[in-house]
Amino acid sequence: MIRLNRPERLNAMTTELVEGLHQVLDHIAIDSECRVVILTGAGRGFCAGLDLTGYGDAPNTEDFGAVQRSFAVQKHIAGLMSHMRSIPQPIIAAVNGAAAGGGLALVLGSDIRIGAESSKFNVAFIRVGFSACDIGTSWLLPRIVGVARAQELMLTGRVIDSAEAYRIGLLIDRVADGDLEKVAIAKAEQIMLNTPFGVALTKEAMWTALEIPAMQSAIDLENRQQMMASRTEDAREAMLAFMEKRPPNFQNK
Repeated sequence: MIRLNRPERLNAMTTELVEGLHQVLDHIAIDSECRVVILTGAGRGFCAGLDLTGYGDAPNTEDFGAVQRSFAVQKHIAGLMSHMRSIPQPIIAAVNGAAAGGGLALVLGSDIRIGAESSKFNVAFIRVGFSACDIGTSWLLPRIVGVARAQELMLTGRVIDSAEAYRIGLLIDRVADGDLEKVAIAKAEQIMLNTPFGVALTKEAMWTALEIPAMQSAIDLENRQQMMASRTEDAREAMLAFMEKRPPNFQNK
């Protein structure tokens, strides 16, 4: 479980928090024991977005000019989206409390989104004088909730509660605050009933398919994935476990 840990600031983003998240994603990506990631926040909020009292500088930019430093900060934060997508493990966002601006982007960049009843969401960038289109939001939000709803949310920056987030498909489940982590863990356990390789291939293809303009191109990718997966030892174990009505024992081989 990854827990954003600046509860006194509702886990608002600073260079230390974002760099820490980049580093832990690097570690997880090569950890064969880690099958699923749950991303949540410490305290009463998920992530309030950029810390407006001071983000700090991106790493290794001490000698940059002002424009170059600002651009490096932007890339440092926005790079989280591709980084989250690149790791083989699915990411479950367990949203406790506010997810605003960059916090909303972390939710959008996750593979599965579950919210506590107290969770709330908004595209906060536009409310502080910036474009609402930041950190992948303009690409991710329309694909998750639909173009019309995404446009309204981005142009108004209004806050929506967990009930509306569930109704429009931003959340796949809305649960009592005290049950959030339990439900997220149960969802992770469901995923872990499938082979690690099959899950990783599925995550890769389901995101790639969103960028493929032709159905046949997606099918071609699927065909290659199926040929690879079918030749693994875990695929044979999954079939035997299903036939024998027992839990599988996967070795990622």
